[in-house]
Amino acid sequence: MKKVIAIDGPSGAGKSTVSREVAKALGFQYLDTGALYRAVAYYFFKKFSSIKDFSSMTEQEIQNELKNITINYHNGKIFLSDEDVSDLIRDPKIGEITSQLSTLKIVRNYLMPLQRSFAEKENTVAEGRDMTTVVFPDAWKKFYLDASPEIRARRRFEQLIRLGKNITFEEALKDVIERDKRDSSRENAPLKISNDAFYIDTSELTLQEVIEIVLKKVAEDA
Repeated sequence: MKKVIAIDGPSGAGKSTVSREVAKALGFQYLDTGALYRAVAYYFFKKFSSIKDFSSMTEQEIQNELKNITINYHNGKIFLSDEDVSDLIRDPKIGEITSQLSTLKIVRNYLMPLQRSFAEKENTVAEGRDMTTVVFPDAWKKFYLDASPEIRARRRFEQLIRLGKNITFEEALKDVIERDKRDSSRENAPLKISNDAFYIDTSELTLQEVIEIVLKKVAEDA
């Protein structure tokens, strides 16, 4: 296992951008584990067209579908088979399915080996919901990024608008609140702060300030 910097936190806390920039600064590879879950969600949405069809599936049916999924991740780009779905998986509908899928142990077990395989080859900055607690409990460095629901919803809203999505701030806030509830209350690998993770509230910080805090902490403890 190579060096792993694990970064957890709720949706909209800034994990993806901070992790990507920290990885770039340190010469580590960047692993967006949320994108892996979104790719699985996109597969189900594309095949079954609705959340209702997915939610009515048995565990065995889900297992059979997982066997048909091939996910590849290169330089921040996510591929489902040979299709680049990096932008497609950011649709709010996919986010909703992802939040439901991530509660299923069978899905988490499917993606666990894939996530860990990255750190076997290169030093990695891995971000997600359970990087510090489940996937990489022995990570070299651990961080937890947080922010108020309103701030996170604003960030999410602006991101989706830039992607050309039709969404209101109220819808973004509702999505953030509902996702927080699902992520923190799910039975399998709930979102929580690891006892040995360095906590950063990003609400009043600029992106660059957060990056500098992470890099300084890594350098101090190196």
